[in-house]
Amino acid sequence: MVRNHMTAPNVTARILPVGIAFLTSGVFGQILLPQVGGPIHLFSTDLAVLEEQEVRKDLPCTVIPAKATLGFDLRFHTGFDVKVPMGELAGSENLLTILFRVTPQNRKDEPVYFLQRVKVPLLQEDAKGDAILSGAIDLGEGNYHVDWLMRDRAERVCSSYWDTEAMLPPKDKQIELAVAPGAVQRAEFEQFTDDPPMVRAPSPESLKIKILVNFGPQNPDSSVLRPADTTALVTMLRRLSHEPQFGKFSLVAFNMQEQRVLYRQSSEDKIDFPALGDAVQKVKLGTVDLKQLGQKHAESEFLTGLIKQEMGSTDHPDAVIFAGPKIMLDEGLPEDELKPFVMDVDYPVFYMNYVLNPQAVPWKDSISRAVKVFRGTEYTVSRPRDLFFAVTEMVGRISRAKHSHVTASVGSAAQ
Repeated sequence: MVRNHMTAPNVTARILPVGIAFLTSGVFGQILLPQVGGPIHLFSTDLAVLEEQEVRKDLPCTVIPAKATLGFDLRFHTGFDVKVPMGELAGSENLLTILFRVTPQNRKDEPVYFLQRVKVPLLQEDAKGDAILSGAIDLGEGNYHVDWLMRDRAERVCSSYWDTEAMLPPKDKQIELAVAPGAVQRAEFEQFTDDPPMVRAPSPESLKIKILVNFGPQNPDSSVLRPADTTALVTMLRRLSHEPQFGKFSLVAFNMQEQRVLYRQSSEDKIDFPALGDAVQKVKLGTVDLKQLGQKHAESEFLTGLIKQEMGSTDHPDAVIFAGPKIMLDEGLPEDELKPFVMDVDYPVFYMNYVLNPQAVPWKDSISRAVKVFRGTEYTVSRPRDLFFAVTEMVGRISRAKHSHVTASVGSAAQ
């Protein structure tokens, strides 16, 4: 039996007149069609276009396929951009219907269909520039063929066809991807969705970790915290939260520019991503309390105080993990204030330093120097593979450290 699936991709729309770019807010909507186990119901004319494999431009447009790239979430992301001259959409309100199917080359009898309808507002006859639509989907490793069409209310059709490959290089084959090979899925842009229930290690073997993450932008001079800034940070947290050996999570999310703790949770069974997202969305970069402006070393004092508070707490985790972009302060942290806590830290300390361009900022930052005081280990994370291997190594080191502590405790008790 041929199994066909229909779903809807994440598609955004932009209207680009000459010299102006703006989102067509509220003029397009997504329709998620349920998956079905039998033949799908398509207009015969649409199905004929997909089967013909002949490029058509009754409706003038330019389709630009996106290369499949591996994201920090260990999913291959791909999609398309399509440009339509504004003049072709002017004169009256219009409705664009985009239909395309993605077929895994190793399962040609299991194509996945996507449907999107884009409402076009009333445009002036002399409208200039291009309307640009963008679609995104996620793939597992493999080779795929895409059949794509778009039609308007006048039944004019634009069609295109292409092949795409999602493949790990040989040196990264041990990376466990989040999407199964040959799978095609709708892209999800919401970062802070709740995690599904996880199967954890038995309680005596589970590990308690504390994470301190700086939700800041890659560019320290940025006035906004963009989704691109937070994607890798959230993915780091999800990668840690999905580790079966981690059973309890303490989390401290802070923002260095605002010099404040955004969110805190203590020894929970999982990370509360929706609550974290609500807190992160309230970040207003460039706003600092007047009292802080009057303090000469406010940033250094805030970070030092936070580290002392968390490293000196009595919860005694099995590991502490710092994460975030580099924090380059004008003055270094007072190491003499941190050293008294070193003797109490008998667990591993790590720093996942998220920096997209390590060559641009090769110097050690304030967190790096603090972690060195605690004899910790630093990982530079600039690509998805860096995150995978860093977490894999950390889990092994944390497990071995706890095992050593347990063995030493049993030996002491036996004497």
